[in-house]
Amino acid sequence: QVQLVESGGRSVRAGDSLRLSCAASRWTFGAYAMGWFRQAPGKEREFVAGISWSAGSTNYADSVKGRFTISLDNAKNTVYLQMNSLKPGDTAVYYCAVEDDGSLSQSVYEYDYWGQGNQVTVSS
Repeated sequence: QVQLVESGGRSVRAGDSLRLSCAASRWTFGAYAMGWFRQAPGKEREFVAGISWSAGSTNYADSVKGRFTISLDNAKNTVYLQMNSLKPGDTAVYYCAVEDDGSLSQSVYEYDYWGQGNQVTVSS
């Protein structure tokens, strides 16, 4: 079973930057994708960004495009989410996840393993 450990979440001001990290217990060069989702209280969990190692591609939600960057460091078994120009609307619990087939799906139901979640709070 893949274990994902997240870190980096904290409270910041609007316009600040923040980087989230997600370390995996095992790694492979096979067909897989890693993604970031977020969920606010009373809201549905929504896709933020994804990266496919086998396809060498990334995907972003329109709400974060141009502000957030997802990256994958195979040597460190870690995926990152660099968040710039943060807005109060970005406030949520952020989760990293793994999709085994590497299709870069934006659906929460297509992902197989999940991290514990990190709270990100952006104040104005």
